[in-house]
Amino acid sequence: MKLRGLYAITDSQLLTGKFLSYVEAALDGGVTLLQYRDKSTDDARRLREAQALLKLCERYKTRLIINDDAELAARLNVGVHLGQTDGPLTPARSLLGRKAIIGATCHGQLPLAEQAAREGADYVAFGRFFNSNTKPGAPTASLDLLDQARTTLKLPIAVIGGITLENAAPLVAHGADLLAVIHGLFGADSAQEVTRRARAFNALFESA
Repeated sequence: MKLRGLYAITDSQLLTGKFLSYVEAALDGGVTLLQYRDKSTDDARRLREAQALLKLCERYKTRLIINDDAELAARLNVGVHLGQTDGPLTPARSLLGRKAIIGATCHGQLPLAEQAAREGADYVAFGRFFNSNTKPGAPTASLDLLDQARTTLKLPIAVIGGITLENAAPLVAHGADLLAVIHGLFGADSAQEVTRRARAFNALFESA
């Protein structure tokens, strides 16, 4: 499977009261990967929501990724995205098997991405590229970093952090394979607008 296109990431607060309807609207517009991101400790709700997302993803033939929780990913037989504080990728790989998609947060640092590649990551994520609502204090990444990463890494590159339809095109032009978007996709007034944005994000790859 080619990892290229829109990488939608859920935000439980942003999606309160419209969680599944907005996610389905995004899937309808085309999503390469969907990440379930929920930092709460309500394990029962997280399992329930992740199961509901998995059903939707199966219907739309999209791959589901769980943020930071390899055990939940293993329960659902899906992939996982690990941050720098979540330890090496190797235990997650042995838990989830060869076919699971495992991604790694690399902030703005190429050496972290090279290490993740050695540990068997399926994609690496750089960011933040713009001011982000989700992680306002995160370190920044640059287009120069993308250029360097593109020449040294053989893995798909995801970019994250304040990405909108207005600022995403240069990232694709500099080699981003996956646009990881939260507010720029789900911060919409209607499900129809979510679908429109998803299609517009994917269209950026068609012209690249």
